[in-house]
Amino acid sequence: MNAYEELVTLLRPAGGGLFLVSTGRAEQIELQKNIYAASSEEEVGVKWRAAVGALAGAKVVLLGAPSDVGAGFLRGANMGPQAIRQALLRSGPLAPDILDVGDVFVVPQLLHDDMLSPEQKRASLRALYPQVKEDVAAGLPVSPLSILERALDLIFAVNPTVVPIVLGGDHSCAWPVSAALHRARRGSGTRDRWGIVQMDAHTDLLEQRLGVRYCFATWSYHASRLLESPDHMVQVGIRATRHERAHWESQTGVRQFWADECNADPERAIDAIASHLRARGIESLYFSNDIDGTDEQFADATGTPEPNGLHPDFVLALIRRLGQDFRLVAGDVMEVAPPLQRTPGGSERTVALAARYIEATIEAALRSAPSARS
Repeated sequence: MNAYEELVTLLRPAGGGLFLVSTGRAEQIELQKNIYAASSEEEVGVKWRAAVGALAGAKVVLLGAPSDVGAGFLRGANMGPQAIRQALLRSGPLAPDILDVGDVFVVPQLLHDDMLSPEQKRASLRALYPQVKEDVAAGLPVSPLSILERALDLIFAVNPTVVPIVLGGDHSCAWPVSAALHRARRGSGTRDRWGIVQMDAHTDLLEQRLGVRYCFATWSYHASRLLESPDHMVQVGIRATRHERAHWESQTGVRQFWADECNADPERAIDAIASHLRARGIESLYFSNDIDGTDEQFADATGTPEPNGLHPDFVLALIRRLGQDFRLVAGDVMEVAPPLQRTPGGSERTVALAARYIEATIEAALRSAPSARS
């Protein structure tokens, strides 16, 4: 298979990554028809394949990862991409150079292919790719994190300069983005240093959690090891952790800006974040935005909302600043879980804010692109 054929095999039209048979299926199809301005399910497929086929000319691609298998004891982030897309639709259709290439298809009992027995891998291959020859299917991934990573590899192979914006999903979905970015930038011969800015209430810096290597609590640790230096990862909004900042910074090398210092002097904090990155020669950034980095009064529809967090105005100002000072090469919003609202209207507030963050990240990425600076 070529890259286009494999992407169409791995992905589903936007909103179709959730496996629905009866309950919710009609709503899913209606969303897809709205996204692709289609009158039927068949036309959705045609227009989605056309969007994937136009990937080479895109500046930004949206990619949904509706998986919450890597989350904690409360789940619901699998509904995030669908809800965020519905909110984005209210702003009108995407610009021609922004494509929605669909969703990772999620088997809700799987997380990463490294965790599967050979027997389970074979069974999942038969279920997911019955139309693909067995010898070809054997090389395909079946778990959401593995599919996301492979899809991003293919996207970068087709269009090395495109900016992927991932709609999560729990925060384990940031690991495949980091891994694919690392390979793409190394393989392209790009010499600029890249870093990661992570908005989050939590550090996600465990090497493993209950024996699991990649999940919402571990992705940052492994992603920081892909960078030239661990302090090329900056965490913003930290406040819910068993250890003090000195522990995390000394043990992992990751630079942290805790929520209390950001709230005490927002402008100074943004200047300090930018100064830290510039001092290390960072030119390109992946901006990973866990919605629980924002204070729970603005975003409580998430698995682990926390008080005393960041104000949306701070997050939006930081996104704008990063787009001015650096090149954004990837972005996301993670952990939006509409079923988990804590207060009346919490789901609507959280989803609307996530859509604002996505729009601001896209705007910053387009503004920071090399063509926009020339």
